[in-house]
Amino acid sequence: MKRPVAIYVLALSLAVACASAPAFAQPSTGGPDAAIAALRSQWKSTTTYITVAAEELTEAEYGYRPVAGVRTFGELIGHVAGTQNMLCALVLGDKQPAEDAIEKSATTKATLVAALKASNVYCAKAYAISATVSNAAIDVFGEKSTKVGALALNAVHDGEHYGNIVTYMRMQGKVPPSSKR
Repeated sequence: MKRPVAIYVLALSLAVACASAPAFAQPSTGGPDAAIAALRSQWKSTTTYITVAAEELTEAEYGYRPVAGVRTFGELIGHVAGTQNMLCALVLGDKQPAEDAIEKSATTKATLVAALKASNVYCAKAYAISATVSNAAIDVFGEKSTKVGALALNAVHDGEHYGNIVTYMRMQGKVPPSSKR
């Protein structure tokens, strides 16, 4: 998870650029909160897909691991929930839980889905910050960043792991949520 924050600043720039395109446009006054709204919309879309996938797979499929050395589907869901809690706590100024706390403690589909949903609710508070607050300087993995930079990092991280989820589902002959009509 430790990556240069510059990668996520680039990702945020791309997210904002995409969000301003007509296909992704959000109703707004065009004020400074428009970028946060676009980022929140992208994050919400991705976490919705992750949550639907988490609900669809069976308890047995939570143990699926494509190859040795990678997370099981269940561990992946726990990792996403734990990272969301950690990064959104940073944005909200709350005590940060360990990134791997959920991944190491939750072992059933029910507990993992509940933890994922709880992390989504918690992060929704972080994505509701104003543009003024979003520019506040914070430390992310030992590098200077901003609160909006941490939110971008979270959104990109979720997107990376939704890509894993898509692959896991396809390898099991399932259609991922984003591909269903």
